[in-house]
Amino acid sequence: MSHDVFVVWDESVTEYNFGPSHPMHPLRLDLTAKLATDLGIFDHPRVHLGAIPQVDDDALKKLHSADFIEAVKDAGRTSELSKETIEAYGVGTEDVPRFDGIHEASGRLYMGSIAAAQAVINGSYVRAVNFCGGMHHAMPGKAAGFCVYNDVAAAVQEFLDNGYERVVYIDLDAHHGDGVEHFFWDDPRVLTISLHENGRFLFPGTGFAADIGGLQAAASAMNIALPPRTSDADWLRALDATVPHVLREFKPQVIVSQHGCDGHRLDPLTHLRLSVDAMRRGAEWVRDLADELCDGKWVATGGGGYAIIDVVPRAWSQIVAISAGVDIDPGTEIPQRWRDYVMTLTGREAPIRMTDGGTNDFQPWTYGYDPEADIDRAVMATRKAIFPFYGLDPYYD
Repeated sequence: MSHDVFVVWDESVTEYNFGPSHPMHPLRLDLTAKLATDLGIFDHPRVHLGAIPQVDDDALKKLHSADFIEAVKDAGRTSELSKETIEAYGVGTEDVPRFDGIHEASGRLYMGSIAAAQAVINGSYVRAVNFCGGMHHAMPGKAAGFCVYNDVAAAVQEFLDNGYERVVYIDLDAHHGDGVEHFFWDDPRVLTISLHENGRFLFPGTGFAADIGGLQAAASAMNIALPPRTSDADWLRALDATVPHVLREFKPQVIVSQHGCDGHRLDPLTHLRLSVDAMRRGAEWVRDLADELCDGKWVATGGGGYAIIDVVPRAWSQIVAISAGVDIDPGTEIPQRWRDYVMTLTGREAPIRMTDGGTNDFQPWTYGYDPEADIDRAVMATRKAIFPFYGLDPYYD
């Protein structure tokens, strides 16, 4: 099913810049936008680019504490941060270094996802994308994991504030979506789903199968904690064996998704072994579930991803294409102009095609559960923790 899609893009988002040696380099956003342009995605008649609204403190205060916001503003004005401030608010750390204008730059990412949600809420669009967003680790009063303000939680909250009663958040980043889960831990209107590398091996060290939501919202959080070195086939098996089953019982009115691409085998920060092909298939599944269950309503964001030349631009330009129903053939050759731009800017060779050569073949759960397989034990732990709440059989559904 094809729909017009609202895409948030403004070059000012590249001002979210922790410095040249930080993994979250803004070049990844610039390269994504330029690849989407050179592939003709941004010029497609179903793709509509939109600007980011002015940063609104009242919008930030819906989720973040006033003292935290003031601390971020102060961090953007001075490098003289006290140890107490750094420890209390998480800004000025190695993960989240301070920089001039950090409040404004972080706020633009946040407002971008609110604008994406509003584009769907007001009926102008069925789908929206903010690949610059996905800051899923930010907490109400503290920055963490490269994230200052939690834009994906803001998108979810925007739907709730406008009368939506069943919102699904799907997080496909290699890291657990702990911040978004925290915001809605006790809210039965929101189902948060995170498919990530096991927290015993990776930041933030959370997101286990037994973490299923608060006392007021049992089974409102679903976590699939994957073993390190999970491959395409196992990742797709885990996703297929959990997410569609629960979504069909929850019956969402809209899906908000985070597509961090740091699970790629070239990513320097994680231990998963995925290809851009599996990530593309995951995004297609999210789109198809939105079409099946909530009249196509879907807001997608970016997230983590630190192989900024080889992975991020290919993964996220595909997200925009998929959202508009103009999926790019994996064998498509990447335009020479973009590759020349990469070489000029970085001195590095760029990928030649949109594929890593993945097949996306996997064995569905219906073939049976193997208790000797690490991936099956991880999946079964989640199914046992969640499925009974939705009237599903962990072994056979």
